[in-house]
Amino acid sequence: MSDSALSAELVAVLVAVTAGQPRVLTTQCARALPAGPLQHSHRSLQNGLRQWVEEQTHHDLGYVEQLYTFADKGRFYASGERVISVSYLALTIEGTTQQENDVGWQDWYRYFPWEDWRLGMPAILSDQLIPALTAWAQADAALQYERWQRVSYAFGLEGSSWNEDMVLQRYELLFEAGLVDEATRQSQTDTRADDSVLGLSMRYDHRRILATGIARLRAKIKYRPVMFELMPDEFTLLQLQQTVEAIAGRVLHKQNFRRLVEQQNLVEETGALTTGSAGRPAKLFRFKGDVVLERAIAGTKLPLARQAR
Repeated sequence: MSDSALSAELVAVLVAVTAGQPRVLTTQCARALPAGPLQHSHRSLQNGLRQWVEEQTHHDLGYVEQLYTFADKGRFYASGERVISVSYLALTIEGTTQQENDVGWQDWYRYFPWEDWRLGMPAILSDQLIPALTAWAQADAALQYERWQRVSYAFGLEGSSWNEDMVLQRYELLFEAGLVDEATRQSQTDTRADDSVLGLSMRYDHRRILATGIARLRAKIKYRPVMFELMPDEFTLLQLQQTVEAIAGRVLHKQNFRRLVEQQNLVEETGALTTGSAGRPAKLFRFKGDVVLERAIAGTKLPLARQAR
C-alpha cells in the first residue's frame, strides 16, 4: 500500500425522538450508520453526505452539522486504502418504515444500555460494568491508580457525579478494557449475531462515531435551542420535556423545566388543546420564530434531578 492511498468516508448520525425514545437511523441490519465515500461528483462534503443518506435510506436530511473527523492509524478499507471518516450529526422527525430490509430506526440505548438513567442507575453498571472495570484497573499494578481515576471520573464513582455528556469517554474506556465486542473481533466487519449484554456492536468504528454524536447532542441541548428540530410543529410541554429527557438520559424536574422554558422565551401557546386522549386536555405550544432561526441561548443548564445510586 502506498502512502498516497487515502480515501474519505462520510458518515451520518441521524437522530430522531419517537414516543419518548431516542432513535438513530441505521443500515446493514442495525450494524452500521449511513455512510459512503466522498466522490468527485460531490460538490462538497455535506452534499456528498446528503446524497449517500438519501440513496441508502430514502430519508431527506434537514439540520446537519459536522461532528468530528476520525483519522486514527489502522482505519483501512479491505482494498488497502486508509480511510478518513468525516462524521455529521443530523436531527429529524422519524419517517415511515423503510422499504429496504437492512435500513431502519433503532433505539440508541440498544447500543449504550448504561447511558439511560431515566429510571435510575442502570443495573448493568453495578452488576457488570463496574466489577469488570475494577478488575481491569487492578490487573496492572503500575497503571492501577491512573486507570481507577479515569474509571471513577467517567462513571461517577468515588465522589464524582455522573456526567451524561461523557458518552464517548465511557465507551472508549470499555473498549480499552476489552469489554465491548469491537475490541476483540477479528476484522472491521465482524459482529456477533445478537445483542450483547454490553450493547449491540457495530461494524467498523461506527459505535464510536455514534457515541460522539450522542455526546455532542447531549451537550448542545444545554446551550442552544436545537430541540425544535426533533419536535412536531405543535406539542405539549410534557412532550417537550420527555424529548429532552430521552436525549439526556436523565430525569428533569418538571416545575424547573417549565420555568426554564418560560424564562428563555422559547415557546408560545397555539391556542389549541390536545384532543382524543385520556385525561384533561393539555395546551399545545410551538417554538417561537426567533428560536427557529437558531437564536443562541447562552448559559442554559438543564434542571436535572439528582438520582440515588
